[in-house]
This record gives sequence, structure tokens and C-alpha cells, in this order.
Amino acid sequence: MSQLPDSEQYEQVEALLRDEFAGIHPAATVTRCVQAAHHGAVEVTGHAPPSLVERIARKHLQVLATAAAERG
Repeated sequence: MSQLPDSEQYEQVEALLRDEFAGIHPAATVTRCVQAAHHGAVEVTGHAPPSLVERIARKHLQVLATAAAERG
């Protein structure tokens, strides 16, 4: 996650979500969702606090899990 500023905070977010979605999404998917959440937050609000990035990334991961379950 070194591509993001304050990477230690975002690494913590990524680790939390990796644990939460273990067995559902590979680590690379979690990383991409955190990066996308960061980018989206900056684009929309001009900043990306880790708590906002976490909420956005979690929602992305939940939607991906739901879509995968529906596909069977």
C-alpha cells in the first residue's frame, strides 16, 4: 500500500479488511478496493481520512461478495 500517503494508517485499514473478508476475497482484491476507495474519497471530498476509506472499501467488498454469491 505504499502508493498512498500516510501508508501506515491505510495499511491498518487494509489489514483489518483482509481479516474481515478472509476466505471471501483475495488480499489483492482488498488492496485494490482500498486504493479505489482512497482515490474516490479524494476526488469527491478532497481528502481521504482512513475511517472514510475503510467505510467505502468495506462497502465495495460487500457488493463484490454479494455479486459473486448471486452468480453462484
